[in-house]
Amino acid sequence: MATITLATAEDTRTDVRSAARIEHVSKSFAGPAGTQLVLDDISLDVAPGEFVTLLGASGCGKSTLLNLVAGLDRPTSGAITTDGRPALMFQEHALFPWLTAGKNIELALKLRGVDKSLRRDRAEELLELVRLKGAYGKRVHELSGGMRQRVALARAIAQDSRLLLMDEPFAALDAITRDVLHDELTRIWRETDLSVLFVTHNVREAVRLAQRVVLLSSRPGRIAHEWQVDIPHPRRIEDAAVAELSVEITEQLRGEIRRHGQH
Repeated sequence: MATITLATAEDTRTDVRSAARIEHVSKSFAGPAGTQLVLDDISLDVAPGEFVTLLGASGCGKSTLLNLVAGLDRPTSGAITTDGRPALMFQEHALFPWLTAGKNIELALKLRGVDKSLRRDRAEELLELVRLKGAYGKRVHELSGGMRQRVALARAIAQDSRLLLMDEPFAALDAITRDVLHDELTRIWRETDLSVLFVTHNVREAVRLAQRVVLLSSRPGRIAHEWQVDIPHPRRIEDAAVAELSVEITEQLRGEIRRHGQH
């Protein structure tokens, strides 16, 4: 039996001690060749304030798992509990082009029930948080790719969620812009009480950002390995410690891909 539960801060059950708790979750899809098992018996806890990256080869089920945690789909079996409704940020910014940067953020505030008289000030505060002070009135087409992702991040934070789910949000950006946004995301995470579950296929990105890296095997996705990342901040993607751990994780990832190819 599959269940998805939204817990609250007032809820006294023990499962609220996790920002997200994934318990024995499996997911299958029906296809022309029959039922395909995509995720198999995944169990994972994300602690309050923890930054976890999900890593794996393309098609291993990372995005599927994130969608399950977001409540966009239901597991075939198992249970998922989150501390409130998560906010979700995609690879594409998904901003409304007919709205300004500020109005895109205000829309999230409106859906949250924030009074109209307070929305403008709060949107301005969030734009300042993501280093876009003064961009309230800019249209989407006036923003660079990196700026659009900053607005999307501000809009996600505007949802006042305790858990931020990020599905390869920087994959389409050039290396320099991505590097800058790594710094910004780390700063915002450390300044707030957010828990982050971040999907990527980029090993160095996973190591640079996370407190914990979780590697999924190729289909069906299972947790193959976990690493605690004790490298102090600030981290750079070219740091020796980041590179060393990235080599170790890459070897494990290659092994999973090889095993999948032999089946």
